[in-house]
Parts: sequence; C-alpha cells; structure tokens
Amino acid sequence: MVSPMKAFYTARATATGDGRNGHVATDDRLVDFDLETPKPLHTPQKTNPEQLFAAGYAACFHSALKHSNKSLDLTDSVVDAEVGLGMNLKGAFQLKVTLHVTAPFAPQAELEEAVAKAEQVCPYSNATRGNIGTTITCKGANA
Repeated sequence: MVSPMKAFYTARATATGDGRNGHVATDDRLVDFDLETPKPLHTPQKTNPEQLFAAGYAACFHSALKHSNKSLDLTDSVVDAEVGLGMNLKGAFQLKVTLHVTAPFAPQAELEEAVAKAEQVCPYSNATRGNIGTTITCKGANA
C-alpha cells in the first residue's frame, strides 16, 4: 500500500510521436527535444529516456547526500549514475542502476554511512528500491 503524500512540486511532461523515437516536452518547455531509442554498439545522436533517468537519479541522490549529511565535507563531491537497459529472464525490458559516489575530502567510513542515509531519503531510491537492481559504490578521502 502506498502511503498518502501531499506533493509540494509536480513536474509535467508529454511524450508524442513514436515513444522512444518521438518527442518529449515539459509544460514549461525547459525540456523540449526529440528522443532516440538506444541501440547496442551505436552512439546515440539524440537523447534517450535512460539518459534522462540517469541525470535525474544522479542529481537527486547528490542532493539527498548533501542535505542529509551537513556535517560531512562533501566539497567537490560527485555522483555518477549509469542506467542499463536490458531484458530480464521473463523477456521483459528492465533497468539496472549503478551510482558512483566520490567525495575526495570525506573519510571513507563516514562517506559510506552518509551514502546509506541518502539512499533512505532519496525519492529515486525510494521509488526504485525492490524494483530494479541498484548498486552504489563510494570513494572517499582514504579509499
């Protein structure tokens, strides 16, 4: 059961055309571009949904990390997200995510604790937990 939530922000986007080979735009037109289906061994010429998901997850997780761990030195910290698209054993499409967290001034043990805390509060992590395979790596000052 999903718990009730009052949204304090709602993003609105529309996909048109041929889905993954179509067009997406937000209601404010800050996002407004054509999409291309990713293909193995092919460099995309246009954005694809997995890139958008990776960008959103990286930004969201980085924000959760910084806001939930204010005492940790996260100067020059970076979150890289990799989103893989493949087929599961049932023949359906599925995603997998790997997040790489780097914080050059944070002690490794403290960074690991901070990442675990961020994973609990990040909306993307909460949405994907138990639904897709997610791996998080971290590299701190003494790693």
